[in-house]
Amino acid sequence: MTDNKTNTVLVTGGRGFVGLATAKLLQRAGYRVVSLDRSAVASGNEAVREEVECDIRDCGRLREIFEAETIQGIIHLAAVLPTAAQREPQLATEVNVLGSINLLEMARQYGVPRFVFGSSLSVYGTWPEEKVVSEMDRAAPEDVYGAAKVYVERLGEAYRQKYGLGFVSLRIGRVVGPGAQSATSAWRSEIFECIRAGGSTDIAIPYAEQERILLVHVEDVARMLAILLGHPRPAYGVYNAPCESVIVGELKRVVERANPGVRVKLSGQAVVGNPRQVDWSRLAGEFGVEVVPVFEQLARAASRGHTAPDLRGESSGKQ
Repeated sequence: MTDNKTNTVLVTGGRGFVGLATAKLLQRAGYRVVSLDRSAVASGNEAVREEVECDIRDCGRLREIFEAETIQGIIHLAAVLPTAAQREPQLATEVNVLGSINLLEMARQYGVPRFVFGSSLSVYGTWPEEKVVSEMDRAAPEDVYGAAKVYVERLGEAYRQKYGLGFVSLRIGRVVGPGAQSATSAWRSEIFECIRAGGSTDIAIPYAEQERILLVHVEDVARMLAILLGHPRPAYGVYNAPCESVIVGELKRVVERANPGVRVKLSGQAVVGNPRQVDWSRLAGEFGVEVVPVFEQLARAASRGHTAPDLRGESSGKQ
């Protein structure tokens, strides 16, 4: 892919954890990436060379961008995240719903052929531990964040049916990997960053030892988004991301075994608002997707700092 004029992709939320990883991957694949975020553009950012500052609620500013660029694809990741959405539901609705509608309208009006939406497994709500949830199961979100994701998915399908927009949604679990800057879920990066660091440190994971959580590495999320962007005709409008069901107590033991200086502190919270196991065979079957298990990813992270121990634990990746 060398013709930038026909391979320009708009990534919203481009300065976020997943957005940065996705932009880097797309650039390596030969796309020209326009990274959109409402925060101020960072000077000297080598990861993404073309950044624009824009709040997706601002239709006028969005139109300026679409007038200036020939956008051939959109990966929409901009959102007010769950904890902030719970604190400020009105703001979350304005950004997550109305902002998404603005982008769908821009895509329709400017003839953008592909719109990839970063959705969430929170659309399913809470399920029993033994239930492996597939795309055929009902959506029953339990918070403002999940409800917004469902609404945008349904609206995107309506745009696909009425206007021929190539809308496709990826339902993503808890994203882990180094480099996130999260005030509320710092452990998702700390388990990778602290595992190879010297000295002593504590990591707080807010779940009970026996609980299962669905994890997916940030690089795998970026890869799946890029696949859905580039495929000429995905068979479905919704796909579960390749998430692995990991027992929290096993995750604690793996991290502490890898680096004895790390102590993982658990609390007694149950997993609510998300399933505990997920079927992503739709994605795997259609695109031949394979992912590296989380404990192996942790072993690789540990090996960068010292000789990697044998990291084994119980997890499940349903396919």
